[in-house]
Amino acid sequence: MKSSPTCTRPIRSRTSRRGSKKPDSILEKMGRKGCEPTFESIAEKITDIAGIRVTCSFISDVYRVFDLLTGQTDVKVVEVRDYIAEPKPNGYRSLHALIEVPVFMTDGVVPVLVEVQWRTIAMDFWASLEHKIHYKYRQDIPDSLVEGLRQAAETAGESTRRWNGCTPRS
Repeated sequence: MKSSPTCTRPIRSRTSRRGSKKPDSILEKMGRKGCEPTFESIAEKITDIAGIRVTCSFISDVYRVFDLLTGQTDVKVVEVRDYIAEPKPNGYRSLHALIEVPVFMTDGVVPVLVEVQWRTIAMDFWASLEHKIHYKYRQDIPDSLVEGLRQAAETAGESTRRWNGCTPRS
């Protein structure tokens, strides 16, 4: 991977998102995964209840911030899915990591799973648009729109790589 231009602020903090999954979303996912309605089962099978999305300007910044976070001694990497290097068939691109972080309680430290998603501005724009289209059409999306979204993702990805002078890590 080529290094990024010198940048003192790789994270676009105004566009970072954080939060937890809504109860309806958790219930839907529990049904899909055949998850029992117990704390233990949910903690084992639903790993993205807590999450954060980090939006960067350049692909190289995505990997740089990933390296900074996962290089911390108190952060354990559980799983990494690199949809920048290997986009989903619909064109979705992002770097996902499931990490375990310490949460300091009054009676001790509790390890908590957090899903972190890193995207460029272009990737975030595309993902937001794709999400809105799925909501608007209620999963009955015309084939021409699906293909248009896939082509838009490819164009955005190519533009981001060209501006950055960077390709995903291999």
